Amino acid sequence: MTWRISHRARAIKPSPTISVAEKAMNLKRQGVNVLNFGVGEPDFSTPEYIKNAGHQAITDNFTRYTATKGIPELREAICEKLLNENGLTYNPEDILVSPGAKASIFQILMTICDPRDEVLIPSPYWVSYTSQVEMADAFPVLMPTRESRDIHSFKIKPEQLEDTIQNCSNPKALILNSPNNPTGTVYRREQLEGIAEVCLKHNLLIISDEIYEKLIYDGREHISIASLSPEMQEQTVVINGVSKAYSMTGWRLGYAAGPKEIMTRAARIQSHLSSSVCSIAQKAAVAALTQDDGSVENMRIEFDKRRKYMVEGLNKIRNITCYMPKGAFYCMPNVSFYLFNNKKGINSTVELCEYLLDKYHLALVPGQAFGALVYVRFSYAASMENITEGLKRFEEGLLSLNK
Repeated sequence: MTWRISHRARAIKPSPTISVAEKAMNLKRQGVNVLNFGVGEPDFSTPEYIKNAGHQAITDNFTRYTATKGIPELREAICEKLLNENGLTYNPEDILVSPGAKASIFQILMTICDPRDEVLIPSPYWVSYTSQVEMADAFPVLMPTRESRDIHSFKIKPEQLEDTIQNCSNPKALILNSPNNPTGTVYRREQLEGIAEVCLKHNLLIISDEIYEKLIYDGREHISIASLSPEMQEQTVVINGVSKAYSMTGWRLGYAAGPKEIMTRAARIQSHLSSSVCSIAQKAAVAALTQDDGSVENMRIEFDKRRKYMVEGLNKIRNITCYMPKGAFYCMPNVSFYLFNNKKGINSTVELCEYLLDKYHLALVPGQAFGALVYVRFSYAASMENITEGLKRFEEGLLSLNK
């Protein structure tokens, strides 16, 4: 029987990052020694004090449904975290705990978007933003950014935002991601102030994805755009979670904080999708946000070492340039020379990454997935030993393109 599939389902493309991970895992199951630099998760174990809280929840039989928005204890902990670390004052009713930050973003988009609304997205962008906007029957409007040697690398500017809004018919929201996946760029306070001024002028809601906020380097500081003024807080939904900073990707817990009306209606959507988040994960998240054994900072320090080592190694490869990221755990080398100069007929980063995976067992994510046509994304959430071997395979693979 042939089923009639909806236009929405037909339009959705598979996540490139997940596709790379699945192909790499399939090769590993076949006994192939694959080095996977495509995965977007820390390679560290969840800290013991967090795991202990999860064990205790099971022992205490805390295994039933909870309130859709999350247990009061967790929402209060999130409010404390946002106040103490970001200078933001929220009530527990302004918080929605979801099964991952990805779910938080999607439910906000479903809450605010009508058909043909436009959501502005700086490019390069995280792969799911555009698909989620389209799933909400809205249009993603991309704002290209460029790599540069100054503080504006891979960042939008207020005048670009203004011009883009002027050319939109129904601008509804801006998705801002700092620290950014895939570029690792981090916006400075003065840059956020310029963007905030434009958004306030045009009543543009900001969805501020801050999931990598604790992974920042070179003395940079994370600034939430919502913290710039009370008016800006009213016009921003902050997205965060425990996945990246606490190495809890599999626990699936993210959260959103924002204007009460938006959060209330987003919770209604969640009530019909997933109801509440796993009760055990919520107890573990309370421990993550209220305790500290130094694990997060130790991870950040190790990521910093790997970041410098990987970027320096990439820049030593002939005809490769790589911007030094300031946050997250990704870097994006420019591979344009090899796309335009090879004897294998490779014309895109998708083809290049397939070649490197098949021939050199090196898993990377093609830049096309992020709107970055001449880049590939490396994750340095990998051991130094694997990074060293990965850089070797990458160079060998690139040089083989002209043999």
